[in-house]
Amino acid sequence: MAYLPPRFRRLLEHDPRFRWDAYQFVQEALVYAQKELKMGTPQPTDAGPSEMEAEAPTADPHLTGQELCEALRRRAIEQYGYLAQSVLNSWGVRTTSDFGDIVYNLIGIECLRKSKGDRREDFNEVYDFDEVFRQEFRISIED
Repeated sequence: MAYLPPRFRRLLEHDPRFRWDAYQFVQEALVYAQKELKMGTPQPTDAGPSEMEAEAPTADPHLTGQELCEALRRRAIEQYGYLAQSVLNSWGVRTTSDFGDIVYNLIGIECLRKSKGDRREDFNEVYDFDEVFRQEFRISIED
């Protein structure tokens, strides 16, 4: 594993359920959703232009828990194809609730921010991994 700043090392020690790869994936998928998928709604900010450039990607359009889960699903399929579920599982991620735990762990170490209306429960049961990752790759035979 490459060098990790102390706050990330403490995070992994505090909650060892998820591998570092899962945290990186969530952060990358957030940027993917905001830039590539243009998901989220713009959030007002008091920061000036130079301050905004230095902020984390979450200073841009805000995503709901459900929107982020959808972006994570799309990104996983795009990057890992039919192995998406297996890759996520190998990182300790088996449900959308796990994505919520990762996001809120990142909020806890101030890598991400949340809005007043955000709740941890917004990530619960957004979709079933078996259904969305297997469904994407079903072969249908038409007569």
